[in-house]
Amino acid sequence: MAKRIQFSQHGTSEVLQYLDYQPAEPGPHEVRVANRAIGLNFIDTYYRTGLYPPPALPSGLGTEGAGVVEAVGSAVEGFAVGDRVAYATGPLGAYSELHVLPAEKLVHLPDSISFEQAAAVMLKGLTVQYLLRQTFELKGGETVLFHAAAGGVGSIACQWARALGVRLIGTVSSAEKAARARELGAWATIVYSHEDVLQRVLELTDGAKCPVVYDGVGQSTWETSLDCVAPRGLLVSFGNASGAVTGVNLGILAQKGSLYVTRPTLAGYADTPQRLQAMADELFGMIESGKLQVDISNRYPLKEAAAAQDALSARQTTGSTILLP
Repeated sequence: MAKRIQFSQHGTSEVLQYLDYQPAEPGPHEVRVANRAIGLNFIDTYYRTGLYPPPALPSGLGTEGAGVVEAVGSAVEGFAVGDRVAYATGPLGAYSELHVLPAEKLVHLPDSISFEQAAAVMLKGLTVQYLLRQTFELKGGETVLFHAAAGGVGSIACQWARALGVRLIGTVSSAEKAARARELGAWATIVYSHEDVLQRVLELTDGAKCPVVYDGVGQSTWETSLDCVAPRGLLVSFGNASGAVTGVNLGILAQKGSLYVTRPTLAGYADTPQRLQAMADELFGMIESGKLQVDISNRYPLKEAAAAQDALSARQTTGSTILLP
C-alpha cells in the first residue's frame, strides 16, 4: 500500500483526502515511479474545482514530480529500474508516494539536478521554455510584458529573459514582489495595485507597447493585456489564475491593431517524447549553467496538500512550492 491525495467531489481544498491506495502494476508501455518530490501548480486547483474535469471521480491529483523508476512495463524502452526521472504532463496522480504513468511522459534526470529541483521546475520551466523559445521565439533586445512576474512561472521567466538579453516588464501585486522580480532579472516592474499597467507600459516602451504579452492570470488581466500589445503583436494567454477568459469578441483584435492571440499548452508543444526530452535538456542546461536558479520557497508534507493549495491560491507564495511524500 502507498499514500496519496485524492478527491471524490469538486470544491475547496477541503475535498482533498489523504488515503491508502494500491498502485497498479505498470502496463506494457508504463512505468511506476517512487516519487521523491512532487510539484504544486495552479492547474492542480483547476482539476480540484472542476474548471478542468478529471477523467473520472474519485481522482488523483497533480501532474509533476521526480523520483526513481521502481518498475517498468514489458514494452518499455529507454528506461530501467533505478533510473532517475522527472515528469510534468500527467496523467493525474502525482500527489502520491507511487505513480504509474506512460513512459513517454518521462524524461531522464541528470545527476546534477536534485529531485526537489526537478519537481519544483519541470512544469513551470518547460512552460517558460515553450513560451519564450517557441510560442514567440525571443531573440534578444525585445521588450515584453509578463504578468505575475514573482510567481512560480514568472520567477523562471525573469531569469530566462535576462539570459536571452530580453527586457521583461513584470506585473506584481506588491513592492516586495517587485523587488524580488527585479532581483531575478526583470528589467522593470509594475505594481498593479497602485500603478496603471497600460500607462507604465507606454512610458517604458516610449509608446510602442510590446510585441508579445504573456498572460497567465486570465480574466482579470485580459483587456489590459490586449491594450499593451503592439499592432500586429501577439497575446499569449496561457493560464486562468483569476478565472477563464470567455466570450471573446474577435472584433476587438482588429480594433486594437490586427492583434494575434494564442492559447498554448505544454502538452501541445511537448507532444512527442523526443520534443519533451529536448525541452527538458534545455531547461536542465539553464540550471547547470547557473543562469537559472530554482527557488523553492515552501515545502509541505504530502498530507498537507490542502494547506499548500490554499497558500498558492491566496497568492501567499513566491517561487515554487513542493510536496514531499
